[in-house]
Amino acid sequence: MSWHGLRIEQVEQQVNTKIGFGLTEKEAKRRLKQFGKNELSEEKKPSALKQFFSQFQDFMVLVLLAATAISAVLGEYIDVVAIVAIVIINAFLGFIQERRAEKSLEALKKLSAPESLVLRDGEWGKVPSAQLVVGDIVKFASGDRIGADVRIIEAKGLYIEESSLTGESLPVEKQTAPLIEDVSLGDRTNMAFMGTLVTKGSGVGIVVATGMHTAMGQIAHLIQSAPTMTTPLQRKLEQLGKILIVIALALTALVVVLGVWQGHAVYDMFLAGVSLAVAAIPEGLPAIVTVVLALGVQRMMKRNAIVRKLPAVETLGCASVICSDKTGTMTENQMTVTHVWVNNRLWTVSGTGYEPKGTFLYNGKQEKVDAALQQILLFGALCNHADIKKKGKTYMIDGDPTEGALVVAAAKAGWTKEKIAAEFTIEHEFPFDSTRKMMTVIVKDRANRRFIVTKGAPDMLLERCRFIYIEGQAKLMRDQERKLVQQTVNTLASQALRTIAIAYRPLSLTETMNDETKAESDLTFIGLQGMIDPPRKEVKQAIAECKKAGIKTVMITGDHVLTAKAIAQQLHMMPPNGKVMDGKTLATLSVDELEDVVEDVYVFARVSPEHKLKIVQALQKRGHIVAMTGDGVNDAPAIKTANIGIAMGVTGTDVSKEAASLVLLDDNFATIKAAIEEGRNIYENIRKFIRYLLASNVGEILVMLFAMILALPLPLVPIQILWVNLVTDGLPAMALGLDPAEENVMKRPPRHPKEGVFARGLGWKIISRGFLIGMVTLIAFLVVHTRHPENLTYAQTVAFATLVLAQLIHVFDCRSERSVFDRNPFENMYLVLAVLSSLVLLLVVIYYPPLQPIFHTVSLPLTDWLLIIGLSSIPTFLLAGSLFTRRRS
Repeated sequence: MSWHGLRIEQVEQQVNTKIGFGLTEKEAKRRLKQFGKNELSEEKKPSALKQFFSQFQDFMVLVLLAATAISAVLGEYIDVVAIVAIVIINAFLGFIQERRAEKSLEALKKLSAPESLVLRDGEWGKVPSAQLVVGDIVKFASGDRIGADVRIIEAKGLYIEESSLTGESLPVEKQTAPLIEDVSLGDRTNMAFMGTLVTKGSGVGIVVATGMHTAMGQIAHLIQSAPTMTTPLQRKLEQLGKILIVIALALTALVVVLGVWQGHAVYDMFLAGVSLAVAAIPEGLPAIVTVVLALGVQRMMKRNAIVRKLPAVETLGCASVICSDKTGTMTENQMTVTHVWVNNRLWTVSGTGYEPKGTFLYNGKQEKVDAALQQILLFGALCNHADIKKKGKTYMIDGDPTEGALVVAAAKAGWTKEKIAAEFTIEHEFPFDSTRKMMTVIVKDRANRRFIVTKGAPDMLLERCRFIYIEGQAKLMRDQERKLVQQTVNTLASQALRTIAIAYRPLSLTETMNDETKAESDLTFIGLQGMIDPPRKEVKQAIAECKKAGIKTVMITGDHVLTAKAIAQQLHMMPPNGKVMDGKTLATLSVDELEDVVEDVYVFARVSPEHKLKIVQALQKRGHIVAMTGDGVNDAPAIKTANIGIAMGVTGTDVSKEAASLVLLDDNFATIKAAIEEGRNIYENIRKFIRYLLASNVGEILVMLFAMILALPLPLVPIQILWVNLVTDGLPAMALGLDPAEENVMKRPPRHPKEGVFARGLGWKIISRGFLIGMVTLIAFLVVHTRHPENLTYAQTVAFATLVLAQLIHVFDCRSERSVFDRNPFENMYLVLAVLSSLVLLLVVIYYPPLQPIFHTVSLPLTDWLLIIGLSSIPTFLLAGSLFTRRRS
């Protein structure tokens, strides 16, 4: 039902109520029973046990569990314990993340008003807002939170702050007249919505929607129904797991068939096949990915970004579009006077937000505040109810943001509230109302001089002015001066400034003013103050850097088109052919139709929550990885649907924070750029350790496979392979995850979301290095086994040591896509320490007698280490040398 389009009597009839009497208690209880409580319903959550066991459904985890079962059948119990420990740790990490994630609706519920003033059986009384029903008559005043969606039937200077719902920074003036039916949520000025806050005045309304049928309820439904996107990395790792299991099964079958054909026992060959399968699967990969993402989370926290969902860290790296809310994200969310026109001079006012410090410039130069400028600033603060409050180091406004901007501007010229109160007395006030669009006060100063001060909308105030202060004196206002004022208003409006006009009139000591019409006549027009919610200083630079990195920034706001476009231009967001689209146009387009034009649009203004969702979906259909930032309730569904949802930590509502994957502690758009840089580096580091792990595994596979083909004994036993996969590979792989970013990380375009893990030559690097690692390990085994055919354990120990050392040297090659010589190995001390730790552990396994029977090792003489070190260096330096030469030539 389009309640805003109906007359009051039609609404009364539709909901079957009486405006002067309300519902009866009996009827209210009947409706409550029939339609349910005025609460946001929540989908049933899975039990903790079910959520925990769901962690074992991941493909890689299932592969590991299958390997565990086979190892248990073969009696390899050490393998079983090691794999099960990894799987359980990984499951707990995922479980903890998920249990914290979905609290969006709990946060939405906090926005509901606890009680509402309701008319029932002809009497006003308070009831819990959860018991409101359609047809209830409710009353609300300044400071109240609206308990349900209400059609306003009475408004007295009523202003409601709706920024959390619509994204508009200023409180909305409310009225009672019916509207055209297709206006957007932000333009429904005869409606009050659940969860919004009354900032001024009072009103009465008829409840027309409760619970999930309210505008807030529709957002709750959008949050519940919004699909959860899998990240590119999750998809790639799933594909990788499937590839590895196919390779593992194929190799197992090949080895069994080859061995039996060569005359080996079936059991021995099955054991060898399982060893190969274990070698093919990097058991530590899921755990290392999780740990590296968690370490990335810690680094991001130091850069003022809190990650709520681990996979989001990596997704940031391929973000190609940032959809950002304007209010509070790109702008300060603090109305600020930036221009003052008085005595035919246009002054520029500097200063940040509500801090009462700034300078006044004329023609770009700082000048002393003259008498005319002093007067208009003083009068703006006199005809005013707002005040500046300081909490810690932060300045806030107590009162209306527009009035607050005038108070701050006056304070910058030295007119504090305390000084004004000491020098002036307010004798009478004619409050602002929506018909007159102005407010007037009668003031007396310490010298007993009396005068009227009026502030209001320029078009309305001009009609009440007979004189104008210009060229240093009050002159009769002619058409020429009226045109000059209107021209100045238009100039300021073109810069998206909201203008407030100020006028005054002297009064004699005996003159009385009981009538506002009489008081607001024959005034002298002083000038205009132009204000805006200004852009954050650091945002322009952040947008420019994102542009260099191939990331498009799109503004999505509930604010007016003119304001949004002006802010976008100030931030240099829009190219010459960039387009602006309003909510009305957007509403007529389907997602598919929007998909055709969305690439050219840089600003979406006057949009609703459903529109934001549509924009994100259209961009995703174009193949973009979308980061959606915001701070309001209205942003939550789009934040959840986006590939990466980013909420503001300071001004953001709990709803937006709970729906988001990333929360910015400083509400700074520039922090997003830092987070993207971190995300890109984390993905590159994940590629590095996948390269390292798989090259190592290829080496293990090939050494076993070639031994089978050549009818040799097994160069490695299963426990040695598992040791390499979990211990030798694990520590350096984690250290690779902490590798500092390369210089060009933010100077290249985002990677394509469909880019494979093995893109950019990674597959060749894995196979070539893995082949060489396998060859040198097999050569080491053959050399020792040929010399000592009677001592298989000795040859296996040398092969084991060669494999481990070759991998520990190779890890430094994985730090760069070009060459091992391209980066200083001591840039990453974590890696140096990890390699040394793995080396020490290798020596312990080889030389510590109690561990020798478990790991099938023997102590090695020093001469063998010369062979091991020489062979181990070949895989890294043979290919790296040619790359080094080619890169420098």
